[in-house]
Amino acid sequence: MKQPNFISIRGARAHNLKNINIDIPRNKLVVITGLSGSGKSSLAFDTIYAEGQRRYVESLSAYARQFLSLMEKPDVDYIEGLSPAISIDQKSALNNPRSTVGTITEIYDYLRLLFARTGIPRCPEHKVDLIAKTISQMVDGILDVYFEQKIMLLSPVVQNRKGNHTKMLSEIANQGFLRVRVDGEIMYLDEIENIDNKSFHTIEIVIDRFKVKKDIYSRLSESLETAINLSNGLVRIAPIDKNSKQQEILFSSKFSCPYCGYSLEELEPRLFSFNNPLGSCQNCYGLGVEDIFDEDKIIFDSELSIEEGAIYGCNKSNTYFNQILKLTGKHYGFSVDTPYKKLSEKHKKIILYGSGKEKIDFSKIKWINKKRTFEGVIPRMKRRYQETDVNAVREELSHYIVSKNCTSCNGSRLNQSAMNVFVDNYNIVSIVEMSIEDCYDFFVNLKLSGTRGQISEKILKEIVKRLEFLINIGLKYLNLDRKSNTLSGGEAQRIRLASQIGAGLVGVLYVLDEPSIGLHQRDNSKLIKTLIHLSSIGNTVIVVEHDEEIIRKSDYVIDIGPNAGIYGGEIVAKGTPAELINNYKSLTADYISGRKSIDIPKKRNKTRRWLKIQGVHGNNLNYVDLAIPVGLLTCVTGVSGSGKSTLVNDTLYSIAAREFNNAKIISAPYKSVKGLNHFNKVININQSPIGRTPRSNPTTYTGLFSLIRDLFSQTLEARSRAYKAGRFSFNVRGGRCEACKGGGVIKVEMHFLSDIYVSCDVCNGKRYNNETLQILYKGKNIYEVLEMTVDKALEFFNSIPQIKKKLQTLKDVGLSYINLGQNSVTLSGGEAQRIKLAKELSKSDTGQTLYIMDEPTTGLHFHDIKQLLEAINNLLSRNNTIVIIEHNLDVIKTADWIVDLGPEGGDKGGEIIAFGTPEDVIKIKKSYTGKYLKKILDKN
Repeated sequence: MKQPNFISIRGARAHNLKNINIDIPRNKLVVITGLSGSGKSSLAFDTIYAEGQRRYVESLSAYARQFLSLMEKPDVDYIEGLSPAISIDQKSALNNPRSTVGTITEIYDYLRLLFARTGIPRCPEHKVDLIAKTISQMVDGILDVYFEQKIMLLSPVVQNRKGNHTKMLSEIANQGFLRVRVDGEIMYLDEIENIDNKSFHTIEIVIDRFKVKKDIYSRLSESLETAINLSNGLVRIAPIDKNSKQQEILFSSKFSCPYCGYSLEELEPRLFSFNNPLGSCQNCYGLGVEDIFDEDKIIFDSELSIEEGAIYGCNKSNTYFNQILKLTGKHYGFSVDTPYKKLSEKHKKIILYGSGKEKIDFSKIKWINKKRTFEGVIPRMKRRYQETDVNAVREELSHYIVSKNCTSCNGSRLNQSAMNVFVDNYNIVSIVEMSIEDCYDFFVNLKLSGTRGQISEKILKEIVKRLEFLINIGLKYLNLDRKSNTLSGGEAQRIRLASQIGAGLVGVLYVLDEPSIGLHQRDNSKLIKTLIHLSSIGNTVIVVEHDEEIIRKSDYVIDIGPNAGIYGGEIVAKGTPAELINNYKSLTADYISGRKSIDIPKKRNKTRRWLKIQGVHGNNLNYVDLAIPVGLLTCVTGVSGSGKSTLVNDTLYSIAAREFNNAKIISAPYKSVKGLNHFNKVININQSPIGRTPRSNPTTYTGLFSLIRDLFSQTLEARSRAYKAGRFSFNVRGGRCEACKGGGVIKVEMHFLSDIYVSCDVCNGKRYNNETLQILYKGKNIYEVLEMTVDKALEFFNSIPQIKKKLQTLKDVGLSYINLGQNSVTLSGGEAQRIKLAKELSKSDTGQTLYIMDEPTTGLHFHDIKQLLEAINNLLSRNNTIVIIEHNLDVIKTADWIVDLGPEGGDKGGEIIAFGTPEDVIKIKKSYTGKYLKKILDKN
């Protein structure tokens, strides 16, 4: 059967799509573009991908479909020419703290295999490579250590494995053995009861028991040989006398230290896994971090004394603990009336961590009346946190907890055995801590000799290939041990893209959501090359994108519009990029062709007031000095991984939030800060989602809903019925429809078919009961108000200043078309971002507000960016200060000031390589931002 040349779609009506028909060429790079909210994702994800995925899952058996998430059938007449579909979007970044870049890309799996098959174990104490012990060497060692002592000779046949191991125990009994040691306890085989198959167990066969003498050489050799054969090289020697001073020794016929007897079990991949008990750190269980009570948070003000409340929980109001501290001070020679900063380091340590084993006389306190040790502030908080059943207490104490690198493994996640296996003098931890670029160079140049070289050949090929893919999509600055939940949406998406390239699939439909997000223009060409490669080997690549370069390099473009929301959902233009540019109906074409543009300011604003932070050295920042002009728009730029987020979010925002919001967050390390007196408020607008459930909508997020509910509760009819504001909430009992619990729809589980959401028969999808809907304001009930667009609501609430202000802000950021009660889950990424922006912009600014934004252009079309800049300029006109992390050149070119980081990412970044106006930055030759900015400025 001949493969069709097109994906033919007829009658697509998902969300705001207006019954569109389109033929999309297969095995090409196709870009779907248009205004934010115009219907791009509805076509790409909710129609094409959803149907492709649904058809694949439906091809499975009814039994298998019960365990899979089956997507709802999209609202479309028919689709032909679909391939199996893979979605690579921004919303599926893993939040599992155990997930890393290495595990997502499977590179870490190959690393574990490499170390298990070619690694050389080393004694952690003597730093010598472990030597395989012969049986005669083991005998000599036992005679030397345990002479004239009674010992057991054990064969470890199960090491930290789940299961009840019934079959194996039966085989042991059939071989004539009588005893085993299960998890440290000696048992007779015929007396063993059921072993818990859900727990990890260690089972050792008791091979022999005897007193060590000179004439026992032959028996000892035979027993050792039996033990080694049963356990694949391991034998454990344990003294029978529990009072013996000698420790148990584990011998291995493969790996053992000649000096101290340190032995390592057989090298296998799970030894290097931080998700397996065999390899993970026993202190942090493979997480790499541990939760501790932080001194910086507990000490409120070191200028105060303990009596005045310098430390959490230590003041006059806490009479009992205050008396204990006074007597502790008397014992050690310090006073609770002395300012905390003037106390010696020894006394501070005693106050925070206790007196250790030293006892103090507390007999003057009637509740104690004896000598005992002083617990210390931090151990006391830790004990209360672990023992309390009161949620309020736990929640309060949790504010003083921070996650820091595990003290045992220093954040490596692995135990000592795993960290002391080396390949070319590098352990697995030192390799995953390298940048991907350095890691690639290491493995390309790695040459192992002999058998190890032959074994490593195939493994190294897979590792190098995957590292090369990551470099090609602009992620060379990342480390393999970087946690997935710290990645930006764009980084996570490109990592999954690299994994798909590594899989080498052909005939697949890939659907991507703005893979250029968070990517500097310098690396855009690498991403485009990757996308073209995917399509050239026989895949169809559909990309929802606004980036001009990707649009120009694509094979086919679909422009959806003409506007957003209810005014969009139509195909405005389709064809090659050249055909698109000549289409005068397309807003996208207007901006790409230059018929429309975002204007560059004729004059850059200046100031004499500055906010300066000196010596910033968090993460990869190399003691940089940041200067932000007050009252102006500053863009912080640089290639991915150069340190922008560390400088702005982890340092600038954290410092300001602690100063103005009393936030209990720790900033990245810095030396000094000057100029905070120019501000009295900080607002952070980041990329976190506004809601994940159908109950969340623009009014609930922006605070409009509370104002509207208050308004309805103040009507004459509502007051006569004693209805409060809560009556008009669909999230609580009283006014909502109880049949659907205020959801408006009812979920019907269909087992092996996709779940169906049907409109509630009782309220007909209106969410409220009849009594609530009888309350009218200006002739409209609460449901009818939530169904209004922002434009209509602005006219309706024109006489209510508070509501009008919030609605006007939504309109100013280009959201005049959305419904007030629209579910958050149906909003596009760009719409959600602008709702968050509108919420912050609607708050009353003081003219001394510092706004910090993290890539606010995410998901925005050229025309949307123009509206966003108008809102930003409105804030600037009122003397506020705005700092934006940004890659979009249309925003950067309008900035008053630029701080450019680089020159590269990761360890090769962390420097401020250029600063000043855009005209200043383009003169700096080593600035990649300046290079691309120059092209924009010259064009204008």
